[in-house]
Amino acid sequence: MFKRITTLVLVLILLGGSLVSAQVIEPLRYDTPIVRVKDIARVQGDRDNQIYGLGLIVGLQGTGDGSGSRANIQMIANMLEGFGITVSANDLRLRNIAAVMVTADLPTSLRTGDRLDVTVSSIGDAKSLQGGFLLQTPLQAANGQVFAVAQGPVSIGGFVVRGGAGGQTNHTTVGTVPGGAIVERELEVADFGANGFVSMVLLQPDFTTASRLVQVVNEVYQQDLARARDQGTVEIRIPVEYTSNVIGFIAELEELPIRPDANARVVINERTGTVVMGSQVRIASIAVSHGNLKVQIQQSGGLGGDLADSRELTDETQQEYSQTTVLGGTPNVQDLVDALNAVGATPRDIIAILQAVKAAGALFGDLIII
Repeated sequence: MFKRITTLVLVLILLGGSLVSAQVIEPLRYDTPIVRVKDIARVQGDRDNQIYGLGLIVGLQGTGDGSGSRANIQMIANMLEGFGITVSANDLRLRNIAAVMVTADLPTSLRTGDRLDVTVSSIGDAKSLQGGFLLQTPLQAANGQVFAVAQGPVSIGGFVVRGGAGGQTNHTTVGTVPGGAIVERELEVADFGANGFVSMVLLQPDFTTASRLVQVVNEVYQQDLARARDQGTVEIRIPVEYTSNVIGFIAELEELPIRPDANARVVINERTGTVVMGSQVRIASIAVSHGNLKVQIQQSGGLGGDLADSRELTDETQQEYSQTTVLGGTPNVQDLVDALNAVGATPRDIIAILQAVKAAGALFGDLIII
């Protein structure tokens, strides 16, 4: 049968209709991989701490802060005064120096004398930090105590390419000093297992995952060692045989296999047209019209079928629809995207349709736009 199409419409009909017994409800099964406990949780007390400082980068080739930036000029005057040289800040005109913020993450595992990487970021109007050298900069924590001191050559990564318009291919006002900081004060380390318990903190708090972790630990050690304090923390009692080897017990816990649960989620990046979806996402019966595409998806007795060949139509075009796309059970986002790809839908079309489906309340899962 032929139809004359004057307005190009995408008609999408998703019908999931498998009947579920009222007496027995089977849990849904998804393809969540089995991973190690250490990949989804951390030991409570093992964490990083942020440190920062205000420093100067010298040796720049005229790309440092201008006279309008007073921070580096005042800092240089203060530094020279510390060496016994008195110079008025109003008399300094230095384009080879830039004032920067120096930041780093200090883990509890580092000891005095260890090194860590730092990041330097311009706080003035410097054009580039390329080729500069960071002078000795104390790095302090939020409590004001100095935990590390940074110094060394700055790497901005890559290179600068300036064309006729003076453009550049990379970001040159932020760089790194690899291994540039030396730890001067150690962080207070938690005494793991001091109270006879070890707590595992889930990186993605979830009631189901916490319950599974409790089950795995108790089954492996054949004791009721673990209990979930909440959806993000599992307390584990240290067995008597591991009292003198708490680190060994933690190492065994981290290697235990577990199948974590995950929320149904679709992540969209509108700038790049990227769509990433989880296998848990489901779509209810719905009809959507969008743009100049046409595809039909319908249920056929609750049985699944293959995607049929559908074609994009243009104005005043006649097309025979003798084949349809059939989805059985409850369609998921993959079925929807496959159907849209079959008719040549662009990533922008798919994003717009997913947003409309979510707004209609037919997409069961989180829609996250980044």
